[in-house]
Amino acid sequence: MRMVEFQNIHQMLKKTVDAKPDTISHRWFLDAEGTSESVTWSEFYEQVKQAGKSLATLGVNKGDKVIILSYSCYKWVLVDMSNAMIGAVTVGIYHSNLPEDCKYIINHSDAVVVFAQNKDQLAKLLEIRPEIPNVRKVVLFEGDHKGDDWIVSYEEFMKLGKSFPEKDLQQRIKEVTPKDVATFVYTSGTTGVPKGAVITHDNVLFTSQSVEGSLDVRDGDETFLFLPLAHIFARTCVYATLLVGATTNFARSMDTIVDDLKQAKPHWFPSVPRIYEKVYSKVISGAEAKGGVALKIFKWAVGVGDQMADCLLNKQTPPFGLAFKHKIASKLVFSKLHAALGGRLRFCISGAAPLDPGIGKFFIGANVIVLEGLGMTENTSFTNVNRVDNYRIGWVGLPGPGIEQKIAEDGEILFKGRNVMREYYKMPEETAKTFTSDGWLRTGDLGEIDSENFLRITGRKKDLIITAGGKNIAPSAIEGHVATSKYINQVVVIGDKRKYLTALVTLDPDNIKEYATEKGINFSKESDLFTNPDIIALINSEVAEKNKKFASFEQIKKVTIVPEFTIDNKMLTPTLKVKKNVAQEMFKDKIEAMYPKN
Repeated sequence: MRMVEFQNIHQMLKKTVDAKPDTISHRWFLDAEGTSESVTWSEFYEQVKQAGKSLATLGVNKGDKVIILSYSCYKWVLVDMSNAMIGAVTVGIYHSNLPEDCKYIINHSDAVVVFAQNKDQLAKLLEIRPEIPNVRKVVLFEGDHKGDDWIVSYEEFMKLGKSFPEKDLQQRIKEVTPKDVATFVYTSGTTGVPKGAVITHDNVLFTSQSVEGSLDVRDGDETFLFLPLAHIFARTCVYATLLVGATTNFARSMDTIVDDLKQAKPHWFPSVPRIYEKVYSKVISGAEAKGGVALKIFKWAVGVGDQMADCLLNKQTPPFGLAFKHKIASKLVFSKLHAALGGRLRFCISGAAPLDPGIGKFFIGANVIVLEGLGMTENTSFTNVNRVDNYRIGWVGLPGPGIEQKIAEDGEILFKGRNVMREYYKMPEETAKTFTSDGWLRTGDLGEIDSENFLRITGRKKDLIITAGGKNIAPSAIEGHVATSKYINQVVVIGDKRKYLTALVTLDPDNIKEYATEKGINFSKESDLFTNPDIIALINSEVAEKNKKFASFEQIKKVTIVPEFTIDNKMLTPTLKVKKNVAQEMFKDKIEAMYPKN
């Protein structure tokens, strides 16, 4: 495909604004009944300009860093575009981050202004205020904080630039080039301190177009966003929708996704595997709870869907009888899933972690195409994705237009393209380690590329388990499959340099409590169930069933139930990845107990 050589992100935005001035650009919901507010592309653009003038009035210059500490929302995107407009650098911080984590990113990035979502986020900043001396002003998206000049409300902020000359703003816009930095995106820190990936305007412009060239995006499309904008996956999706002029609907919170999804009625949306896993678990649990005839119909429909998925994956025309049965299954069962997803869905995107093949096949059989893709912070979160007319389960698809891929001699996946970051901010040694001598980006992933240029991830170099018997095992596939149990929430497989595999697992709180109640198991709190013999037997039987998919050396021999891995206990990153080294250190005694000395 032919790439448009935009000068900067603003020019890409302006092209859409001029083409669709009266089309809704962004919508956000106010309650479960679907009450919403929205803006058109022209209204959005005028607000972006006004915020850009206000930033300039605050003394934010080209190259200055501006923090956004907030859950994903319309104002997040608006401020990001305003920063891009005047050449400032957006730095996102997860709304779930602790004050100490916020302090590190604010200081490391040399930020001068912080936008905070609400008083909860403001409290973090006030706690570390003496230790972030370079921050000149805090802007509060929601509410106000009287009597402190350091803090202004969003409404006050937007008024600051009223007298800023239009010609001066236009001059600032002209000075921004493709080589200028658009954003720092800090890695979630599964190992070591977060690293700030330096992403340029050119990285964003190229990646947005490569995404457009890979997906079935149509005029009039609407999408749905609940992923954190501090993560580059969500940002890249927003930039791509900005390029094509699609309407972005924002979820109110992670807790209201189900209600908001029904109201948004998206044509497509991005997600992480955990959401698909939860939907799958909820569908299965709901069917089992009904029991009787309803459960029999559900199981029949799933079986029909499984056969249909096989035909679609093999690019075969389904036999008349199967097509007829699938039509009935869709009407009786799968239509309810579609209604829950808004009713207009053409496809979903899954990224940031592997999707269990069984779950992927279930959705395909239910007429929901989940396109697995690949990306990382360091390549603007996009290299590969399956296509709506050419997809596979367990593969991350073809590379996007303009992106090169290859496999190194040791099996590591390497990429090259204009989507690749410039460097890690203030970390030259880490930057050097991330690139080969001839400029290819090291991913840390192991994989294979077939004759059709499809890419499959086989594991992580750092996560690879080599047992005492010399067997090489990639734990992610095992962890993902075991986590499809309705009673299991999170899984960490252990076994490096050991005779066999074991695992730490956490419980799905809702399903396990329901099971305990049905079986008459007494408990006052969830932790009472960790050592209950009946619950331990249940989890062991669930793992034993999941083990059947794997070779004997890949099977989990022993399991220990532990408390949930969370951000607050520092065992989970803001992108919901388990910090395995932290978890293994925290529960090292329990792990050792699964490996008797004799």
